[in-house]
Amino acid sequence: MDWRPKSELPDDVAQSLPDFCRGGYLPSDLDAGAASQAGPDGQLPLNASALEARYQMNAELYLRGDVRIQQGPFALTGSEARYNQASGQVAIEGPFTSRGDGFLLTGEQADYNAGTGDLDIRTASFLLHSAEMRGTAGTLAKNSDNQVFIGQGRLTTCAPNQNDWSIVASDIELDQAEGVGTAKHVRLQVKDVPVFYWPYASFPIDERRKTGFLYPSFGSSSAGSGGFLAVPYYFNLAPEYDATLTPQFIYGRGLFTEVEGRYLSELGQSDLQIGYAGNDRDYADNEPGEDGERWGLDFTTRATFTERWYGYGDFSAVSDNDYLSDLNRSLDINQATHLRRRGGVRYQDDAQYFEVYASGYQTISDFIAEEDRPYGQLPTVLYSGETGVGPVTLGLESQYTFFYRDNPDLTGLDQANGHRARAIPELALPLRSLWGYLRPSVALDYTRYNLDDFGLGDSRIERTVPVAELDTGLYFDRRSELFEVPYNQTLEPRLYYAWADADADQQLIPDFDTALRSFSFDDLFRRNRFSGGDRVGDANRLTIALTSRFNDLLTGQERARFSLGQVHHFDEREVSLEGQGASDERNSPLAGEVVLRPVAGLEIRSSGLWEPDTRKTEEGRSQLLFHSEDYQYLASIGHTYRRNEFEQSDISGVVPVTDRVSLIGRWAYDSQLDRTVGSLAGLEYNNCCWSVQLVHQNYLTDEEELEPRVLFQIELKGLGGSGGSSRQISEAIVGFDERERRRFGGR
Repeated sequence: MDWRPKSELPDDVAQSLPDFCRGGYLPSDLDAGAASQAGPDGQLPLNASALEARYQMNAELYLRGDVRIQQGPFALTGSEARYNQASGQVAIEGPFTSRGDGFLLTGEQADYNAGTGDLDIRTASFLLHSAEMRGTAGTLAKNSDNQVFIGQGRLTTCAPNQNDWSIVASDIELDQAEGVGTAKHVRLQVKDVPVFYWPYASFPIDERRKTGFLYPSFGSSSAGSGGFLAVPYYFNLAPEYDATLTPQFIYGRGLFTEVEGRYLSELGQSDLQIGYAGNDRDYADNEPGEDGERWGLDFTTRATFTERWYGYGDFSAVSDNDYLSDLNRSLDINQATHLRRRGGVRYQDDAQYFEVYASGYQTISDFIAEEDRPYGQLPTVLYSGETGVGPVTLGLESQYTFFYRDNPDLTGLDQANGHRARAIPELALPLRSLWGYLRPSVALDYTRYNLDDFGLGDSRIERTVPVAELDTGLYFDRRSELFEVPYNQTLEPRLYYAWADADADQQLIPDFDTALRSFSFDDLFRRNRFSGGDRVGDANRLTIALTSRFNDLLTGQERARFSLGQVHHFDEREVSLEGQGASDERNSPLAGEVVLRPVAGLEIRSSGLWEPDTRKTEEGRSQLLFHSEDYQYLASIGHTYRRNEFEQSDISGVVPVTDRVSLIGRWAYDSQLDRTVGSLAGLEYNNCCWSVQLVHQNYLTDEEELEPRVLFQIELKGLGGSGGSSRQISEAIVGFDERERRRFGGR
């Protein structure tokens, strides 16, 4: 059946197979058929040869011994054949082999009609190369339209003599032209044991999508939704849009239905996902006053209007705070505290950027106070641009936003809503050369507020902050060699000075979208220590930093990078936000970063803050990431530290113990709490026709408690999968999503 062990396959084919595949199908050259011209009647000539031949004039041709028959793309080899010249019928005695149009057929007896191209076989075996699908049939008929009719058939994508799973049906039809297979009275068998029955089923036999039932999902979890059975149905409505309807029964909750629709236009793609439960019995019993009706919705759209104009939209909503943890299977929303709704358009070219959008949030956590919930921005308008006037550059950054939040029970600054307009015009003199750069600039940071529901003073507030900056750096480099590998080493000193004469009295300005930035190496070169627009930090500071890179000259890859810097403050910082941000310290901690990529697939990152006065590490984050070339091996080790606040360590990985079995694990530990804050452990089994993942996970809930659940995923090659462990594993282990993509070698 054209199966070859991996050692007998061409090198390029063998290398494309995953380690857990023992071999693959290698189609014969005969599949291409013979290049022959049709006769005057439009019929292709029938070519035949054999060791012995007996011909009766205008009646019958009898062939015996190494019989070979070919007509266009159809080719057949057998032991005996009789050709009736009047009817065009060929009776073949086996064992024989027939090829054509990506099909391989074997059997004991067959009838072939040279006029119509119809082929009828008794006791047949067959192989469809494009789908790598093989099977057996009591009877098989194939016509010239590439339709195959199978009686008492069995199908599988497993290797020969390895029927780990198979589809058994009384009647099967394979339509190669449409890429569709249909079957009646279908049984899914594992080994030879029936495990599922469908009265009728349809399935794809190539990469094209088709309408029909998908593989059912089933399983259970020790938390959340419990046991479930889902039967998805796919609607291939048109080339540009489709939909999937997934009714499912969840033990203890009842019927739950999810719908996913996709639309692809010449502008872009839109996706809509909806989940609905009319009567969730478990939720109604545990939540007094609730009727059990629950729903979730997620909509995304992306559009490209022209080369420079773009549009986008994201909208998510759920009926209650527990929907995502209890029911969600298809909504593309991670467990979160806020669901964002945002839509807008933007324009961008080399000199200008314009964007207008509206955004809002649904808070789905019971542990977030009213005053800490985010404001909606209805709308926000952004514009930035720059233009050159001789050697000088004129630039402008601007923003207008109307902030709104329903604040009926809040007072003071927390009660305020209103308008904020901000503009930062800048005049700069950029000078650049191969050996360095110099960019002095001056700017005005102007903000105006027009507030509603504000009872603490004047509702019209203006703030103007003069700003001066100087950014300069040099480039030094040299070529050298390490372990016979040529590389280029750079040395990049950098000075950055920032001065901002901001008034310390900004406490009567509401906090719409502002927070104190966490300090890191990148923040050495940011003028404002606050994000958002409600606080402008006062500054009189100088940053001194040094970076060195090692670039592989053979591959162009950056093999190593070392960076170190510190800020010296000439004045005290007085502007604060909720008591944070003001300081009289003259020097910041030393901020450093190290990135190492010594070999392909290995990356080591470390960053941190070290206080010279106390000789203590204030913050640190280190991580080692490794993956083999085929992503079968994955490893990650991380450590995060903030002095007197928290210290966490985590380790994760995927390690094959055989070609087919891999161990999966992740563990996160909090040293301050002296407890595990997350874990995942399980195994994965792969072979060339099916795979399974089974993992046990402990995750931290909003109540700071560890909740256990069991996750699984089964995938039968050619039929799809059930369960949903891969999504959670991908969130826990870096690189696992790429590993999933390559699981069957992209085949």
